[in-house]
Amino acid sequence: MKASLGFGVIGAGRIGGLHARHIAGSIDGAHLVAVMDADRQAAERAGFGNAYATGDVDRILADGTIDAVLIASPTSLHAEQVKAAAAAGKAIFCEKPIALDLAETVEAMDAVERAGVPFQIGFNRRFDPGYAELARAVHAGELGRVEMFRSQSSDPSPPPREYAAVSGGIFLDSVIHDIDTARFVVGEVERVTALGRVLVEPYLGELGDIDTSVLTLEFAAEGSAGESAAGPIGVLQNTRRTVFGYDLRVEVHCQGGKLVTEAERATNVWRYDQGGIRGDYVYYFIERFRDAYRLEVQSFVDAVRQGRRPEPGSRDAVESLRVAVAATRSLRSGQPVRVADVDVAGN
Repeated sequence: MKASLGFGVIGAGRIGGLHARHIAGSIDGAHLVAVMDADRQAAERAGFGNAYATGDVDRILADGTIDAVLIASPTSLHAEQVKAAAAAGKAIFCEKPIALDLAETVEAMDAVERAGVPFQIGFNRRFDPGYAELARAVHAGELGRVEMFRSQSSDPSPPPREYAAVSGGIFLDSVIHDIDTARFVVGEVERVTALGRVLVEPYLGELGDIDTSVLTLEFAAEGSAGESAAGPIGVLQNTRRTVFGYDLRVEVHCQGGKLVTEAERATNVWRYDQGGIRGDYVYYFIERFRDAYRLEVQSFVDAVRQGRRPEPGSRDAVESLRVAVAATRSLRSGQPVRVADVDVAGN
């Protein structure tokens, strides 16, 4: 087992910068070697200690002291950078999604599999202590078979127009986290039905996107025989406007009860006075999932050093995107879409 993995972080925006800080000082068994960004000054701001800054991704990939790369660049660059890192023999952690196109995603994941390098996709919610404990209890069958699942995610405000224009739409950009949570907690999704509206920001409609959605999920029946067997059902509720801050929760209804995880407040204090009852709130995902971002990279480092396959991996990158693409098709057609009918040929 190597004493410490040398990391190169590719992309020095808010997520890349956060990961660089964690690797530099909060991840056991890892150290920061370099930060790369097309904006050299951004790379320099994200560097710590002896880590060097560069604007050249090839320098990162050629550096023999770098064992692993963390890709937090713009989504449009992910697939090519994943393939290049795999060819260079680097262990790879990549922020979601690999690409906005299913065929491109599968191609990149095939390159990872052929190279035999460790790979993890950045679905950070799996590593939030509340989400992780809920999933553990479900998988252990502590309340029996799952019957219904609900995930709600509400952003405080819509993304900038420039970002939304290249994001792939709400399902690929944002709801994919809820989709991955559903797969992680309950299992594979067989069919989706999408309903969406533009109720918050008109420019999203001009881009062919929405800001308010309800997505229903039909899960595969697990461990049952016969075509008549029914699996659990679920709903994902999402909006791009929540004036009281970042709001999300997961509920799982089971035979023997219900599991809920939620964390609306930055500090778990209620104030009671003549003006009423008040609490503070978490503004956005960086604050809400700061620990989860650290824990997912720690899990990746532990897996690589111990020779285990990191999770979530390439299959999760592909299948969560497949569900998101199915949801987008359902929204446009107004009809349910079978996830199995979404293939890499674009059919």
